Amino acid sequence: MPEKKVIAVIGATGLQGGGLLRAILSDTTDEFAARAVTRNVTSDKAKELSKLGAVVVVADLDDLESLKRAFNGAYGAFCVTNFWEHFSPEKEFAQATHLAEAAKQAGLQHVIWSTLEDTRRWVPLNDARMPTLMGKYKVPHFDAKGEADQVFRDLGVPTTFLLTCFYWDNLIYFGMGPKKAPDGNLAITFPMGDKKLPGIAAEDIGKCALGIFKRGLELIGKTIGIAGEHLTGMEMAAKLSTALGRDVRYQDVPPEVFRKFGFAGADDLGNMFQFKRDFEADYVGARDLDYARSLNPELQDFDTWLTANASKIPVE
Repeated sequence: MPEKKVIAVIGATGLQGGGLLRAILSDTTDEFAARAVTRNVTSDKAKELSKLGAVVVVADLDDLESLKRAFNGAYGAFCVTNFWEHFSPEKEFAQATHLAEAAKQAGLQHVIWSTLEDTRRWVPLNDARMPTLMGKYKVPHFDAKGEADQVFRDLGVPTTFLLTCFYWDNLIYFGMGPKKAPDGNLAITFPMGDKKLPGIAAEDIGKCALGIFKRGLELIGKTIGIAGEHLTGMEMAAKLSTALGRDVRYQDVPPEVFRKFGFAGADDLGNMFQFKRDFEADYVGARDLDYARSLNPELQDFDTWLTANASKIPVE
């Protein structure tokens, strides 16, 4: 029996990496083995992964040497960063650079870099349609990832660039679920107008990533965009109403209003939604539902995800 190919999974205790870990561990083909990479191997989540059958190793994205050790001897790696831990695009870019350098030095054969568009290609810094943030970004948590793509290319790392999208899990964990509007009704609020918002179940990102690893060398150098469904705000609200058994409305607000909501990162997210709204054809077009389903035949649409998760959505 051939030896399993080891995939080192960054963010193993998070949503994307955790989804890939579980996909590998439950895959009946036994082609791959899971190496969970985490900063804290003694955390409850890390212990759970170990019980499931993953080898758990320690590394920190700010420590290049620890990443080299974590990648040593592996076939491939899933690389992801978490802007929302620190809100620093410069730190995120530096961490992505460490990942690329470690992958290169470890001689990995296939890397998936979970990235997003550099929105400055569509909205230059001198474009007044949306404010420039932190001096040199339009959507900081997009732009730093997109800028880091070139680092993987310049180093010659055999990379597939994976474009993700809005997690429906954000309705549970990120405070984007229905809230009481001023009129007392429940509403979801996005500055999207009547444009479609690509969304996905976070666990499906990991399953799609496994599908990419299975395709192997044919996808190196390619950019692959995934989503489970493309829905307008009104369509999302209608489906939420059915799933929750309560009327949920879609509240469209101008981006400049959303940017001033006052929570950490509101300006970044306001710009993000405006980018998705104003460049719907490009953003939606980069996320092919049929191709995502070819990578992951179990890909969920919003209704399917709601059937399993509606009870977890906090309703204020």
